[in-house]
Amino acid sequence: MRNFRRPSRDIKLFTPLPPQGNPRKIIPQNRQRGYHRGRSLPTEPDHPPTLSPVDCALLAMKNPRHPMFQDHLQTTLASLEARHLRRRLSVSDLATGPLVGFGGQTLHNFASNDYLGLAAHPQVVAAALEATRDFGAGAGSSRLVTGTQRPHREFEEKIAAFKNTAAALVFGSGYASSTGALQALATKDDVILLDKLAHACLVDGARLSGATIRPFHHNDPTHLEHHLQWARQKYARARVFIVTESVFSMDGDLAPLRDVVELKDQYGAVLLLDEAHAVGVLGRGGRGLADQLGLAHRIEVQMGTLGKALGSSGGYIAGSRALIDLLVNRARSFIFSTAPPAANAAAAAAALDLCASPEGDRGRARLRELAALLDPAPPAAIHRVIIGGEEETLQTARRMAQLGFHVPAIRPPTVPAGTSRLRISLSAAHDPEVVRTLSAALRAIVAPATSPNDNPDTVCPVCGAVLLSEKCKVVCRSATCGYRIVFNCSEF
Repeated sequence: MRNFRRPSRDIKLFTPLPPQGNPRKIIPQNRQRGYHRGRSLPTEPDHPPTLSPVDCALLAMKNPRHPMFQDHLQTTLASLEARHLRRRLSVSDLATGPLVGFGGQTLHNFASNDYLGLAAHPQVVAAALEATRDFGAGAGSSRLVTGTQRPHREFEEKIAAFKNTAAALVFGSGYASSTGALQALATKDDVILLDKLAHACLVDGARLSGATIRPFHHNDPTHLEHHLQWARQKYARARVFIVTESVFSMDGDLAPLRDVVELKDQYGAVLLLDEAHAVGVLGRGGRGLADQLGLAHRIEVQMGTLGKALGSSGGYIAGSRALIDLLVNRARSFIFSTAPPAANAAAAAAALDLCASPEGDRGRARLRELAALLDPAPPAAIHRVIIGGEEETLQTARRMAQLGFHVPAIRPPTVPAGTSRLRISLSAAHDPEVVRTLSAALRAIVAPATSPNDNPDTVCPVCGAVLLSEKCKVVCRSATCGYRIVFNCSEF
């Protein structure tokens, strides 16, 4: 008699339903073969009666905890709408540049991260077209199968030399590069110390790694050192990763990178630096803040994106050869994703050449000139004006649009509650006179709304009449204008 192993309790024996009768009457296949002769086998539980789709829907509707799916969607959207947090897509009719077109209305574009104005540069566009003709519109597979094409490798070599590292790896997006790197490098046994205002991709990558995560106060080296001491005391054998940005995307401020690097070396940690908003804008030839401070050689992992100053789409990781080889084998966002089109890499390579050229130097000088026209002048290309409430911020953004400026309203969860803001992104393609007009409009619209008691008489940006500041609002004296801004007095 052949002996059979008893199946695990976790394994269920599935048998087909009989056309009629009780399913218990079905003899399991193993019993037909004499499975453990003499022993009684546990029977399968009775199958519930078959329900029609209508019956299932009626049962679901009777359960208040499981509303119909579409009703749930509509309820969630209505909640977002009521809190002024619902987002909608706006379709532009124009190519990326200093102007943007929505529904036939042309606005000055202060929402793009095309800091050097290279997205529509003739050399960049020509490189993308040539690569498309040679390699097609899509890569066809993941990088590890047949998706790695010559432009990918050429750009990786070029960005590695640009960042003065041994190697680099291109991902489909900046988000994918950050999440993939942290997921691949850190484990559940490690500790990640994360700047509290780090980008969502860095937060998500840290979560995917399974590591212990401790955020430190934004740009606070003292608090970072406190966490480093805690990590070394509690997790003596753990690897400790410090994760931060060089230029923060929502505030435009710079990380205290010298202090962070010194602490990293002192406590034997690994630094992952996201230079997405610094490459092209800061450093020699636009190499970033790490290069500007002479610290690039002391940073283990440098991240960046092709979708900002480099005018294309995609992301990269730069570092040692061993780092890149490990990411090729472990980064899930790299392994399990179709490769970005060769045109993206070719365009970014052309933009990188321009970035490091005298033309790039002139673009950065132009950015500094434009930044000086804003009050206060930002250290990089990002300027933010905090309004506070979500509704007030939306109203202010709409007023700016009426004056011809596309300045996005940034609201939670992108920024903390109570800190909704206008986010202004400068580009070397902007006209200085336009930026001066923008600055004047901000003073006319935002200053009264955020400082009602300090600026009682301001000219209305619509009709030119005097604005009156009253409790919790600013109104135009003209009876025919109707311009007004209502703000949240709890902010003051």
